[in-house]
Amino acid sequence: MPEIKCGAAEKVKPAASPSAEKPADIAGNISYHAQYNPHFSPTAFGPEQAFYATAESVRDHLIQRWNETYLHFHKTDPKQTYYLSMEYLQGRALTNAVGNLGITGAYAEAVKKFGYELEALAGQEKDAALGNGGLGRLASCFLDSMATLNLPAWGYGLRYRYGLFKQHIAKEGQEEIAEDWLDKFSPWEIPRHDVVFPVRFFGHVEILPDGSRKWLGGEVLKALAYDVPIPGYKTKNAISLRLWEAKATAEDFNLFQFNDGQYESAAQLHARAQQICAVLYPGDATEEGKLLRLKQQFFLCSASLQDMIARFKERKSGRVSGKWSEFPTKVAVQLNDTHPTLAIPELMRLLMDEEGLGWDEAWDITYRTISYTNHTVLPEALEKWSQIVMRKLLPRHMEIIEEIDKRFRELVISKHKEMEGKIDSMKVLDSSNPQKPVVRMANLCVVSSHTVNGVAELHSNILKQELFADYVSIWPTKFQNKTNGITPRRWLRFCNPELSEIVTKWLKSDQWTSNLDLLTGLRKFADDEKLHAEWAAAKLSCKKRLAKHVLDVTGVTIDPTSLFDIQIKRIHEYKRQLLNILGAVYRYKKLKEMSAEERQKVTPRTVMLGGKAFATYTNAKRIVKLVNDVGAVVNNDPEVNKYLKVVFIPNYNVSVAEVLIPGSELSQHISTAGMEASGTSNMKFSLNGCVIIGTLDGANVEIREEVGEDNFFLFGAKADQIAGLRKDRENGLFKPDPRFEEAKQLIRSGTFGSYDYEPLLDSLEGNSGFGRGDYFLVGYDFPSYIDAQDRVDAAYKDKKKWIKMSILNTAGSGKFSSDRTIAQYAKEIWDIKASPVA
Repeated sequence: MPEIKCGAAEKVKPAASPSAEKPADIAGNISYHAQYNPHFSPTAFGPEQAFYATAESVRDHLIQRWNETYLHFHKTDPKQTYYLSMEYLQGRALTNAVGNLGITGAYAEAVKKFGYELEALAGQEKDAALGNGGLGRLASCFLDSMATLNLPAWGYGLRYRYGLFKQHIAKEGQEEIAEDWLDKFSPWEIPRHDVVFPVRFFGHVEILPDGSRKWLGGEVLKALAYDVPIPGYKTKNAISLRLWEAKATAEDFNLFQFNDGQYESAAQLHARAQQICAVLYPGDATEEGKLLRLKQQFFLCSASLQDMIARFKERKSGRVSGKWSEFPTKVAVQLNDTHPTLAIPELMRLLMDEEGLGWDEAWDITYRTISYTNHTVLPEALEKWSQIVMRKLLPRHMEIIEEIDKRFRELVISKHKEMEGKIDSMKVLDSSNPQKPVVRMANLCVVSSHTVNGVAELHSNILKQELFADYVSIWPTKFQNKTNGITPRRWLRFCNPELSEIVTKWLKSDQWTSNLDLLTGLRKFADDEKLHAEWAAAKLSCKKRLAKHVLDVTGVTIDPTSLFDIQIKRIHEYKRQLLNILGAVYRYKKLKEMSAEERQKVTPRTVMLGGKAFATYTNAKRIVKLVNDVGAVVNNDPEVNKYLKVVFIPNYNVSVAEVLIPGSELSQHISTAGMEASGTSNMKFSLNGCVIIGTLDGANVEIREEVGEDNFFLFGAKADQIAGLRKDRENGLFKPDPRFEEAKQLIRSGTFGSYDYEPLLDSLEGNSGFGRGDYFLVGYDFPSYIDAQDRVDAAYKDKKKWIKMSILNTAGSGKFSSDRTIAQYAKEIWDIKASPVA
């Protein structure tokens, strides 16, 4: 086989060197992978091939550390946390891996021997399509922190082949296309062919002669484990994100039917297996869609719990007592929202039906093992599953849920007589509508978990005072707050090297990367002119990189000297992208009304929005369409396009965020107060020296406290006003601001095209009714929003003031490290301790 040649025709001899840290040895290892672990023709070594060979070379380091960490945990047998999440939004792994391993420079030098830049090779990687929004990105930040803090912890998820979708913007608006991240292969995942568990669906429950129950029949699929190593930062520990793939066996393939021409019937179970891990959040408008979502959730829970139990039993023989009562002293299970709720009845089933424990012992173990994080107060996001569907798909689990509900109601009646009148709203099974009886998954989580936590101070208070207030009366110590955080490695150190180097220079240390509280040291330099000059230069560099990205993906040219104003997040009415675009419409109208001389006094602004609207969420898709239609008019209007551009950034994902966030100067976090549990993109923007305009919602409250009220543009109603304002609206007391009416009227006038926006605008009209009555208070908050934007314009004109605000945002971001969040989970919920590999 020919040796690979670099651009300078210098030969790089292949030599396996999995622990290589010197550039020459690394280059040899890359060459080795290209030649002896080939995925392409032997003569091909373009950027794509070079990326895969480089990634596999880095993976050698990760596997070595993963093996050492696994063996260390196996030997020392610490209590371990298992994090169950339906989503992980990992982003590209190459830059993050070499950064955490401390070998970025060596790899950059090594790939130059082949004529490549490391940054260019990293750009070849496709984002793993395992998540959608904040829930998945939080889970990935948490894994990074768990590894960095040397905690014995693992993530569990599903290996989605096609992700949620790839977003394409056409003339008609958003189009959804299947993600292609696995069309070739992922160089990071390691299939574990020895880690396979059966997962059953449907069937029936039999009562055995001894009175025990057994779930039998139905269809049985196999869960195959794929491990993705997660390296800690400057530590030898590497933990795992274990992803499950659903498979059927050769025995499930009916050869007779196939040879008889019944091709689809012959491979029915194989087809059903592929459906489970095909798509994240398949549409659930149909009964089939609902059934598939429930299948996905159970598949994750069952495979993961069987894996935990297998590990526990594997090490049980070496313990003094070897009793099942030790299980909660060795295993902590964290449910990331309600999607993994079925872990509760499944753990009960495994302990009772498979291990022979009685109800009381199994319940004690389950209760002490499971904890639950709530991420939302939105009614539609608090999952409720049809009892009929649950009984059909999981008959044994429905029995267990019924028993949990029965015992909870008995507990309330016997020990909390004063709460008896509240039982209907607290119970797990809701049959108030006999035609549609449901299982309330959030209630099941609260009743069955030893700890329930919210994810920001405001959110946790709402849980305790409103959503779960009745449970607090029964279990006052069960509820905690764990304000979310982000990893400072990916979200400043690696994605913004220009600003990162300045921070390190002025703090005279890079220790802030693993101790973010040290950023407060920047405050004493907040007025230093030299720092201001360096800071402004770094920000401009990031803005130019962002402008290039916008040009590449949209064809729109934007001015890096204008104010870059960005809102990127999942498109949802409560996040109020509609308020943002209405504000841009009003700004456009005012610009059109100005004289040329008046316009010259205006602060030029580039408004950017990005995010995916769920495929069946009609109003969200209308908002995406409106942003694009407004942009098409504004950006091509020669009178105003020097002063305003409106751009929709397509296919928002982690890699796109890593370009947008460093280049942003103003970021909009403008949800209706009391509706955003936390938000984490607000933390990423603030960490990168971006100033926030926002409501007192989610983590905005704490960000404003940390960075200083003068360095945050506040507007809008407060959470405790919302219910009253909605009531006022119902009573016809709302008086719209003329500016709000002007913006809506301009859209209705056809200025932005002929598309029918009436249904979207109708949601803002009337005083009540489904899809009307402005439930998210866009109209009420519009005038204070516009006033806050005027304050932004004025502040941006004072460059010295703005740079100082930017510096103080970074300086105040220390609290929002996921290292802090995870350290609190470890101590206050999981009771686990660091276990570093020596």
